[in-house]
Amino acid sequence: MTSDHDLNLTFNSNPAVDGLELTGELERLRQDIKKDRDALDVSMQLADTKAELIFQYKEKAKRGAELILANAEKVKLEAINNEKLRTSLMETIGIARKLVELRDPYTAGHEQHAGDLAKAIAKEMGLDEQCQQGLMIAGYLHDIGKIIVPAEILCKPGKLTEDEYRLIKGHVQAGYDLLKTVTFPWNISRAVLEHHERIDGSGYPNSLNADQISIEGRILAVADVVEAMSAYRPYRQALGIDDALAEIERGRGVIYDKNVADACLNLFRKRSYKIDHSSLVTK
Repeated sequence: MTSDHDLNLTFNSNPAVDGLELTGELERLRQDIKKDRDALDVSMQLADTKAELIFQYKEKAKRGAELILANAEKVKLEAINNEKLRTSLMETIGIARKLVELRDPYTAGHEQHAGDLAKAIAKEMGLDEQCQQGLMIAGYLHDIGKIIVPAEILCKPGKLTEDEYRLIKGHVQAGYDLLKTVTFPWNISRAVLEHHERIDGSGYPNSLNADQISIEGRILAVADVVEAMSAYRPYRQALGIDDALAEIERGRGVIYDKNVADACLNLFRKRSYKIDHSSLVTK
């Protein structure tokens, strides 16, 4: 690049160079220098902008990572708390179940067995885990209303009178009334209310039929009958699982939901499901 000093030397050593021409050349030189400086300024600005963008990106990425970690910790904490709540819930349900068993030792284990069977039937029917879990809890609590029934009636070895049987049947409504105000993630109270309903309308307490009964009520009805018939009671010896399944087969599609009955029969006859009655009082 030619400097002003070089141009002056050229002019002094070469008188033939016109002054206007020299001035024009000098102006072009200054314009070139200005363009170079402007280009350099733009380049510097772009570099600064790029650096700022990179910094902002890194900061956002850092904040994003921090949020992800914080959320992961929150999820982990919620999972721990949910597990604690679930444990507390199951412990409370266990206490409620034991209160019923203290009043009626001959049916100790009945509610747990019925709940486990109801859950297994729901699984066999392809119902989701949420429904399975709710049915298990409903089974564990389905006879909680028996706390209103005098112990001497619950344990009576002979035939019940009409008044005594009416008191026994009242346990369904009593259980519903106890549970309806409890906030569960499942409709426990309705299943408890309906577990003695039959699809032909012959059940109690409301003589519901067919689709008026929830699927939970229909499943719990079958689980309750199978468990109760196969176990010992003060007024009879254990009838055994074969007689219990024969009852479900006879009532299939008549008093018991056909799909529920089929799932129950499949469990015992094809999947070797068993109920352990070894913990029950037998004499």
